[in-house]
Amino acid sequence: MSFGEIKKVNVLFVCMGNICRSPTAEAVFRKQVKAAGLEKIIRIDSAGTHDYHIGAPPDERAQKAAVRRGYDTNGLQARQVSEKDFDLFHYILAMDRANLAVLKRECPPEHSHKLELLMQYSDKFSHGVEEVPDPYFGGNQGFEHVLNMVEDAGRGLLARIRQQLEGVPGQASTYYR
Repeated sequence: MSFGEIKKVNVLFVCMGNICRSPTAEAVFRKQVKAAGLEKIIRIDSAGTHDYHIGAPPDERAQKAAVRRGYDTNGLQARQVSEKDFDLFHYILAMDRANLAVLKRECPPEHSHKLELLMQYSDKFSHGVEEVPDPYFGGNQGFEHVLNMVEDAGRGLLARIRQQLEGVPGQASTYYR
């Protein structure tokens, strides 16, 4: 598959309330994609499985941690996963198994192949780290830890998408046509 055939690759990051982990992942991956020159091809968004914080900006601690590392969370607002997301997005990446379970219950069967844990794209996944922990009830260090995890997983995800875009045998997908 060549870049000429590509319209968009749509990536959705999902946590519970969409104010800590998933907007952090969105901001990190947005910067990684821009650095790779793929911002016109890869569309990025985030959402929550629950409606706790709809319309709210990311948690202040998440914003501060992101800014310290050069990530932009301005303009991000919490929203809940909607039915149309399952059709629109090619990658729907949950931060943990609990949110993945919610997604699996709500997802139409024809789109279930899009649901994954974000950490499966991380080097840490091979060491048994499968979930991004929720830092909401902890201190500032939890937000730094989340950043470390999503930076690593974002690099792996971007490498995977690049493989698909470049048509590596056995890796090409019909998602992007």
